Amino acid sequence: MLRWLRVAALWLVLALSAGLAGAQEEGTDYESWSEVASRAEEAVASERASTEAFEELRSTLAGWRDTFLQAESTNASRIQTLQSQLDALGPPPAEGESEPESIALRRSQLNDELQRLQAPARRAQEAHTQADGLIREIDGIVRTRQANALLSLGPSPLNPALWSETAAALMQSGQSLVGELREGILSDVKRSEAWRNPPVIALLLLLALLLVARGPVWVDKFIEWLRSTTRRGSGVWSFIASIIRIILPFLGLVMLVAAVRTTSFAGVNLQRVLEMIPVWGAALLIVRWLADQSFNRNDDIATLPLPPKQRVEARYYANLLAILLVLRSAGETIGAIFSYPDEVQVVLDYPVLLLCALMLWRLGHILTTLNDETDSDGTLLEGSTFRLRIARGIGRITIFVAIIAPIMSGIGYDAVGQGLIYPTIRTLAVLALVLVLQRFVNDLYELVTGRDPQASDSLIPVLAGFLLMVLQLPVLALIWGARVADLTELWTRFKEGVQIGETRISPSDFLTFAIVFAIGYTVTRMMQSGLRSTILPKTRIDVGGQNALVAGLGYLGVFVAALIAVTAAGLDLSSLAIVAGALSVGIGFGLQTIVSNFVSGIILLIERPISEGDWIEVNGNHGIVKDISVRSTRIETFDRTDLIVPNSDFVSGTVTNYTRGNIIGRVVMTVGVAYGSDTRKVQDILLRIVRQHDLVLLNPEPMVTFEEFGADSLNFVIRAIIRDVGQMLIVTSDFHHEIAQRFAEEGIEIPFAQRDVWLRNPEVLYPDRGTSAPRAPEAGSTAEDKVAHDRAAAEQSSHSGIVPAGRDGDADGDGGGGEGGGEGGDGGR
Repeated sequence: MLRWLRVAALWLVLALSAGLAGAQEEGTDYESWSEVASRAEEAVASERASTEAFEELRSTLAGWRDTFLQAESTNASRIQTLQSQLDALGPPPAEGESEPESIALRRSQLNDELQRLQAPARRAQEAHTQADGLIREIDGIVRTRQANALLSLGPSPLNPALWSETAAALMQSGQSLVGELREGILSDVKRSEAWRNPPVIALLLLLALLLVARGPVWVDKFIEWLRSTTRRGSGVWSFIASIIRIILPFLGLVMLVAAVRTTSFAGVNLQRVLEMIPVWGAALLIVRWLADQSFNRNDDIATLPLPPKQRVEARYYANLLAILLVLRSAGETIGAIFSYPDEVQVVLDYPVLLLCALMLWRLGHILTTLNDETDSDGTLLEGSTFRLRIARGIGRITIFVAIIAPIMSGIGYDAVGQGLIYPTIRTLAVLALVLVLQRFVNDLYELVTGRDPQASDSLIPVLAGFLLMVLQLPVLALIWGARVADLTELWTRFKEGVQIGETRISPSDFLTFAIVFAIGYTVTRMMQSGLRSTILPKTRIDVGGQNALVAGLGYLGVFVAALIAVTAAGLDLSSLAIVAGALSVGIGFGLQTIVSNFVSGIILLIERPISEGDWIEVNGNHGIVKDISVRSTRIETFDRTDLIVPNSDFVSGTVTNYTRGNIIGRVVMTVGVAYGSDTRKVQDILLRIVRQHDLVLLNPEPMVTFEEFGADSLNFVIRAIIRDVGQMLIVTSDFHHEIAQRFAEEGIEIPFAQRDVWLRNPEVLYPDRGTSAPRAPEAGSTAEDKVAHDRAAAEQSSHSGIVPAGRDGDADGDGGGGEGGGEGGDGGR
């Protein structure tokens, strides 16, 4: 019963969703849209509306455009069904031909129904195009106004005539704020209101004093305690503590402002100034925090590698920049309260801008002196060269801006000067924040995994850093003058996707494709794992066959998952058929080797002439098959090296498989004995040795044959079948040991090659000494005397064919008389 209730509830939800969707599609109010479109066209044609009005109108048009974009999919499923029915009827008859009346009537009915259902989507598409065009025109008007305002020539702040007016305006504003505060204090009504809440005011002031004065001290002590108690994760806890170090003084400023406002002494203008105090305090605290994190004395915290002296200098300049930004904001606030004219505001802003340019110039010089980061052992850290190269480039740009901005503002292009200086400061702050957050991600990764984030296999910190770099791009765009509408328009274009033929491919389609394919891929891997570990081990299929089945299931599963993902995403790939057909020719020629290896890999998995674990020989290389993929096969040689062989070599070449079907193999070994040995006895000894080995099979019977009369020995050949061909070397070694022992016991000699060396004309070596025996060299003789003695001995012994003892070269037939000796030896034979 419960199951049927759940099914009924599901159908009810689906029905309500479909009804709401239909109501939305049918409820598009095109009359209201016509009024909005007419008003927008008039505003765009006249260009008299303010920028704020244009922005509001653009927001309205963007909402209508989203509605029309959703309405374009009206009746999409029904239209697809009708189109399939028309395709089933076949192509319409050509001119002069006819078709059965029933089919023609049905075709006409389907076409009428199709046109009726396509009408709302076409109407929505036309309205979407109109809204999109109006939005583009409004964006063009706003950008033109921004460019004109930026390049307009205004009053120069260097004009002395404006200085007195600015000083008078500041004096008047100060007197007004002080007078407003004095009036509030002297007012009996406000004093009575203040005396109503003295405990609250006192408590707020006390908490504000504690948080502002003692809060940072408490946090510093907490950080020192963390560093002394634990090493792992200290970077994470220090980062969190530093954030708290900002929050506590900020809360103190908020309480201080609340305490002052509770007294009711501040007037309207002073209230506006008090509202900005927490904002100014937050700006000072955040910039100071960024400066401390970027140029900290501790190398583990600092994000930029600088000498200690330059770190102190950089922190000083950064803190001055924060104070200057607060002064500029205070000047703008007071100017907005008292409605300063442009001339006064320009003169008021220029000293702050000039000082900010000086601070930026010094910071730029510091950034250009950055050196590559190295580890404790002097090793260059991965990625530091690229990162610091960018930092040095930013430093050069900062120096350029610090020089150009005051000049442009002094000439009269104040908008250009301010548009260069203050966005540059904000950009540096954002980049510093990204570096600090990246360092925090590295510390967090080290805390969670216990691994070094700088290791080559640590991919997560790299991806996190890349994500931070991407997320900062919209912020930087807003800093440098981009409108929020520009970013929303970019996001809208991204969501709309790309139109290919009759099909629109949107990011949601790609997301659907990725999710469905990931699910299919995961299911395929789970099926492979279950098949490999649960089902196949209980069958009689060999290991190679099991691996082939698992691999085939994987290829089939991936292919089916891709097809299902394409279908689920609603991607119509028929429009790409022509492009795919054109590309197939180039693919056929350019990738024929890859295709050949792929097809060969499929053949190997089906025929299974080789399997994983087989001992094979291919192209003169021996090894064990470790993995068979669609393009190549990995073989592990007996030297423990991997050999990657293309699959086509196995199909078109000759391959020797030593373990196909079974591991039985044959050992063939040659044994030589001296002439004069009893051959029957030798054969019996060898046969007994072979039969006594544990790995030798007695069926078929091992064989020992007398093969030939060799140049130096009588040669016998052992042929035996062993149980495991992988033990061939061990069996051969056992045979050698046993043969050497038994031959020694039976007195059978194993001969070695003998050679006689004859010198053809030895008298040319010692023409003055004749053939008398040479005198042995005395003690202390040189190497030349010893060589002469050896040559004389060789000359004397050459007539009798005796080679002097103790010379390795003469014994081998390679030395003695050098090249002439070798030739003489061949002639003597």
